[in-house]
Amino acid sequence: MAHQPGTWFADPAHFKKQNRRSFLQIGMISGLGLTLPEYFKMQQAHAVDSVGGKATVEGKAKSVIHIYLPGGMAHQDTFDPKPLAPIEYRGDIAPIKTKLEGVYFGEHFKNLAGVADKITVCRSMTHGEAAHERGTHNMFTGYRPSPALSYPSFGSIVSHEFGPKNNLPPYICIPNQPNVFAGSGYLSSAYGPFSLGNDPANKGFSVRDLQLPGGIDVSRFTQRRSMLEAVNDHFKTKEKSDNLDAMDTFYKRAYSLISSDQAKEAFNIGAEKEEIRTEYGQNSAGQRMLLARRLVAAGVRFVSLTYGGWDMHGGIKAAMAGQAPALDQALATLIRDLDRTGLLDSTLVMVSSEFGRTPKINATAGRDHWPKVFSVMLAGGGIKKGMVYGSSDSTASEPEDDALSVEDLSMTVYNQLGIDGEKRLVAPGNRPIDIVRDGKVVKEILA
Repeated sequence: MAHQPGTWFADPAHFKKQNRRSFLQIGMISGLGLTLPEYFKMQQAHAVDSVGGKATVEGKAKSVIHIYLPGGMAHQDTFDPKPLAPIEYRGDIAPIKTKLEGVYFGEHFKNLAGVADKITVCRSMTHGEAAHERGTHNMFTGYRPSPALSYPSFGSIVSHEFGPKNNLPPYICIPNQPNVFAGSGYLSSAYGPFSLGNDPANKGFSVRDLQLPGGIDVSRFTQRRSMLEAVNDHFKTKEKSDNLDAMDTFYKRAYSLISSDQAKEAFNIGAEKEEIRTEYGQNSAGQRMLLARRLVAAGVRFVSLTYGGWDMHGGIKAAMAGQAPALDQALATLIRDLDRTGLLDSTLVMVSSEFGRTPKINATAGRDHWPKVFSVMLAGGGIKKGMVYGSSDSTASEPEDDALSVEDLSMTVYNQLGIDGEKRLVAPGNRPIDIVRDGKVVKEILA
């Protein structure tokens, strides 16, 4: 059988003829495109342990839905409009009232304005990285980029600290891992995300690797599992390799996912009533957020999803009108849905982008990169409801009050999950690395 990347299986028909080296060259790790020896090499190079720090226990938030808006969403046209600023600063997108007295959002966010009493908007987010890659690194890892070390993403830290629940991967990306910074960094690749490989808005949506390959029935599947276990046991008795133990864990998780009807049902977005799917929106924004809700309800620890492209250097008025309404509908519905199903208190929703946009409209009627101040949105998971934290100045150029750093945001998110951000993990070279360096919990936004 010709083995293809992106499947969970190695073919036992080769076992009799293969020595250990050639056997290892057969297997491929799902979604990574790595041979087993490459995977083992990474495992050894990325060996990790914790040093000090309190034990991780579940906090108020049992799950996180991280909604990432790639490209850099304009804070002035969404969560922090400046209606009293000169036209060259405020732009052509009108502000609208929200449920909170004196708080305005951009005109395309009327649905979010209606649930403003259930969310917290932080208007003073700030860092110094104006390049997409570096800003994205900040917002996925809580660290500034370093040429010396690859840092793990929020989702991979959560995966490392908690592991799977209900036979589901602890960290899932919808529809795919959006960038390299959403990966496991210096942690073992076993803590990387499970990517769907398909957009849930597509007709006939199915999840890659969730079903048995064609021609493989349950009996043959069970036989392959037994053969693989026998091979691993044989090599372990000869070599006593910790890396083989790690691979055993990887495969056991894969088998649990494939063989669990309950786990597979979590991905079955078609089981949702049509009116719920329509309420979210029959588009990428809506169906991705609906699937995220299904996954956290089933026990997934961390769901990361992306929507749209927000790098609007020109024609920002039309560009916002094209993308923002679907985001508005889906995000507001997600908040309402989590609330009415009792999941909001245990699910932390975080909406972020790599930076904001320039205070002034440019010559092409757009805005350029601006990391000095921008906005993020939080909801649920023990976060206060109906709050605006921090502020930007009169032209949305820099923080006016309560500047919010990447480190402080990260520490606060981990705190709500029950993860001690000061805990140290061991990176390559036995270097102890803080989960968050120099951050503090922002207690003002906690319920």
